[in-house]
Amino acid sequence: MELLHFKPLYMERVWGGRGLAQHLKRTLPQDQVIGESWEIVDREEAQSIVASGEFAGQSLREILSEHAEAILGPGADGSRPFPILVKWLDCQQRLSLQVHPPAAIAPALGGEPKTENWYVAHAAPEASLIVGLKNGVTREQFEAALRDHSAEDCVHRFPVQSGDSILVESGRLHAIDGGNLILEIQQNSDTTYRVYDWGRVGLDGQARQLHIEESLQSIDFEDYEPGPLRQQTGEQVLADCAEFRIRKFEWAAGDGLDLPAGQTARLLHLVSGEVQDKHSGASLEIGGNYLQPYQADCRLMATSDAVLLVTDRF
Repeated sequence: MELLHFKPLYMERVWGGRGLAQHLKRTLPQDQVIGESWEIVDREEAQSIVASGEFAGQSLREILSEHAEAILGPGADGSRPFPILVKWLDCQQRLSLQVHPPAAIAPALGGEPKTENWYVAHAAPEASLIVGLKNGVTREQFEAALRDHSAEDCVHRFPVQSGDSILVESGRLHAIDGGNLILEIQQNSDTTYRVYDWGRVGLDGQARQLHIEESLQSIDFEDYEPGPLRQQTGEQVLADCAEFRIRKFEWAAGDGLDLPAGQTARLLHLVSGEVQDKHSGASLEIGGNYLQPYQADCRLMATSDAVLLVTDRF
């Protein structure tokens, strides 16, 4: 088998722009504000389609249904959705202040838990993230701030730069400020509760829906001032949680990594630079996200300075 590459699904968002064309050389739909590119997804409402090769034109659901063990490994259940959803986020404006429900309460709220990791591929000068609460802020203070439109005074905002990364677990209050291009690797879930939207309206000119009660039940009110992982050279573990592990490899030309078949399925994410799969001879695309099947050999080598993320243990 070979690496699987999929056609992106572009999503309009009020906070998006055209940054995916600028930074990733993508051809975007005309006259649309693109905030998200869904790179790998297996959901009823959205399906990744294989772009080329043996399975070209087939959906991720179709190939998992027919080849689950070859792609995911022995004993894999092809009827279950692929567990990871991968997106590029082009955040030209600040996103809403939001939270995803923890697993313990998600079913009661009619939602799905969603732990995600943000890797900042590009940050404009003075870009920042909002994650968690300021030290000492209580639920009562936060609720009062929602009523008087001063929620920004309660949340933890910090500057970021290209190469930073942070794990946003279910229950963690968060928002992304404008000026960030982010690779989001997450549980396969699309449950987001908006608790505050900075007084903004949507693309239709109307105020966007808020989910205040669901948010208040979901927020971890003891999550104070978390910080990002800063960029390091060489290999770095960005996340190692129950849902997935993400490692970053920063390479010079000639560096590389053997990822043999018969170990596990993996996701490969080329953030920058040029990398070739010496096994197949194919070059990875900048910004490309690939599924390495369990039965596929892969021998990667950088042909320039490059940054590659590898997701496994999902």
